[in-house]
Amino acid sequence: MTCLLPALAGANTLYGAGMLELGMTFSMEQLVIDNDIIKMTKKAMKGIPVSTETLDVESIKKVGIGNNFLALKKTRMLVDYPSDPMLIDRMMFGDWEHAGSKDLATVANEKVLDVLKHHEVPPVDADLLKDMKAVVDRADKAFRDAR
Repeated sequence: MTCLLPALAGANTLYGAGMLELGMTFSMEQLVIDNDIIKMTKKAMKGIPVSTETLDVESIKKVGIGNNFLALKKTRMLVDYPSDPMLIDRMMFGDWEHAGSKDLATVANEKVLDVLKHHEVPPVDADLLKDMKAVVDRADKAFRDAR
């Protein structure tokens, strides 16, 4: 998986999404998993909002320090707030089993198949295509003239 330590240190480029075996192999499933991790990392780097809702002092008073906040419905509702993963779920084990016990690789494969089946690439604007062609034509001419 993609190393996230550079991102947490403030780097603005993550390299190797989808790559396996030192980049010798590419996996579309690994790409969507890495995309999920990168998306969560970028969201975490923006900081976690501190508000009356996220602090939830009333729940702290109710549950008490050192007790089980995970049992609170509000905690379960906010658990994805700092990261909002697309593939990674945080269901309780029994709920995960009841939902089919799909591991991350299976979920990633389903996402890949869904994207391949349903994703539509919007057409590139004709003016932009014209500008891109002009850049390529200039580069081709410069290359030919340099011979």
